Amino acid sequence: MRFAIKTRPEHTTWQQMRDVWVAADQFEIFESAWHWDHFYPLTGDMAGPNLEGWTTLAALAQATSRIRVGCQVTGMIYRHPAVLANMAATTDIISGGRLELGVGAGWNEMETAAYGIDLPPLKERFDRFDEGVEAMVALLTEKVANYDGRYVKLTDAYCEPKAVQTPHPPITIGGKGPKRTLRAVARWAQQWNVIVAGPEEWTPLKQVLVDHCDKLGRDVGEITCSVNVRIDPDKPLDDAVALAAAYGEAGVDLVVMNLPVDSSPSVLEPLAKALAPLA
Repeated sequence: MRFAIKTRPEHTTWQQMRDVWVAADQFEIFESAWHWDHFYPLTGDMAGPNLEGWTTLAALAQATSRIRVGCQVTGMIYRHPAVLANMAATTDIISGGRLELGVGAGWNEMETAAYGIDLPPLKERFDRFDEGVEAMVALLTEKVANYDGRYVKLTDAYCEPKAVQTPHPPITIGGKGPKRTLRAVARWAQQWNVIVAGPEEWTPLKQVLVDHCDKLGRDVGEITCSVNVRIDPDKPLDDAVALAAAYGEAGVDLVVMNLPVDSSPSVLEPLAKALAPLA
């Protein structure tokens, strides 16, 4: 099994989050570090602080040297795919080739309503997502990109300089929708991330992904399957570790340990020691 951490940029400070990532960089058991792409907190006071995802991600890439970095996951509705492709290429350069490009269709009605950002109906949202991912791949891999979709159009478009990683930074697609999301994972992703209640919910979703890959002629083994495990500060750490172990037995490749809000670097050493027997 492999492990990662995820910090929540809500109700915390830049200095605190940076310190956790810098410390995690020193623990080899953590292969990557993630945070989210939201503008409001998801818990507690919705008017409280929440750091923006991609500006902090670029800064965290500069502050670290080994650990892979990613946003879990970027809402496609928030940024034009061409803008996001350029952001990804630049962040990959800043990190020296350590970016994980996490993307999803987006869902947060509270944020979109507050900011006047369109949140299309579900079908259109996923149509836009499919086009957006395809357009980003074109920009990240082709010298001159052209794309003529219903929602996304590129005309002799450039994305320079290119990312360090070739053909492009690995794409992580987040979500569990069996028809659209998992089909998109089978088409485009190098990693699939999902938040579920436990292995009993994850296992049938994995089979859906296998079926989509079979239809597309793709080896599902090319896709890292990752899940999130939340560490509850009010419960023993062993509970989260036991759940991680259960996911590993079910066939999950990577478990992302979600740290409590406002964590300090001190949480990492006991976590690393507890996970070591599973690695």
